[in-house]
Amino acid sequence: MRSAKLTAPKKIEIITEETPKIKDDNDVLVQVKAVGICGTDIHIFHGERADVQFPRVMGHELSGVVAETGKAVKKHKAGDRVMLDPVIACGTCPICIKGHRNVCSNVKCFGVQADGGFQDYIVVPQDMLYKIPDNMSFEQAALAEPFSIALQIASQLKISSGDQVVIMGSGTIGLVCLQVFKGLGAKVLISDLEDAKLEVAKKCGADKIVNSGKEDLKEAVFNYYPIGADVVLDAVGTSALFTLSIDLAAPTARVGVIGFDANPAEIAPVFITRKELTIIGSRMNCNRLPELTEWFGKGKLNTDILISRTYPVEEIQKAFDETIANIKNIVKTIITF
Repeated sequence: MRSAKLTAPKKIEIITEETPKIKDDNDVLVQVKAVGICGTDIHIFHGERADVQFPRVMGHELSGVVAETGKAVKKHKAGDRVMLDPVIACGTCPICIKGHRNVCSNVKCFGVQADGGFQDYIVVPQDMLYKIPDNMSFEQAALAEPFSIALQIASQLKISSGDQVVIMGSGTIGLVCLQVFKGLGAKVLISDLEDAKLEVAKKCGADKIVNSGKEDLKEAVFNYYPIGADVVLDAVGTSALFTLSIDLAAPTARVGVIGFDANPAEIAPVFITRKELTIIGSRMNCNRLPELTEWFGKGKLNTDILISRTYPVEEIQKAFDETIANIKNIVKTIITF
């Protein structure tokens, strides 16, 4: 089979190797059909992740077809079209037992700490796979993972009808959160530095778009929400925007934190206390694929609008190079098999 391996920073080689075999009775062999390039993949591509060892097969946003099943597999059969929940948890630590597998003390992710989907076949446990609704293509289903993140964030932030929300950043995560928040009845102002991505946000249902490179974001927010926002989410994930989130929040607001910026944010506790703010973290997803399958099946989410380009796996190096070169205009690049 073909396996696209990152062998060094910025260098992907397509290697021919043996198709993996099922080793556990609960395993499923999946023939990969489509995989999304994520922001995490781009960081790994640049060699910016200390927890990634080379060579590595990236890709955690994947869909495919069941090729073979282990003896104990009841959930899937050969020929089923499936999408992957890439979160790998131990299942036995105190955090997993409490039901929070996404923050397991030893959590891993396919395509990051373990080989992922940029290969013809992959073996995964049956419980990590979910059937693709009949109304969806493989390319559309490859967006399951980012939408599952949005559902996790919405749950953590307790998004509900009538909430007045600010999302900073209209990349993939900002746009999937926008769609999920709107689906739950929230009013959403979204900002970005790129007009092209803001136009996509408008088509995704944003109530207000703001180019924060041309307008003062704080002024725009308070013109739109006079006392501030009920919910503020930094979908870029920087300490500077987390600091700004506190300023944009209304009294009793919820502030979402999803970034991995290790730089400290300078926030005086008094600003949190005065407004009685709630600071809420969210990481990956925790068993959101069943809920997401329902959303997908009902056609509640627009996946096509997020897919900017597709490339065959033979052109994966070109796909990464061109995606990075055109990052201001590209939302999601899909690799097909």
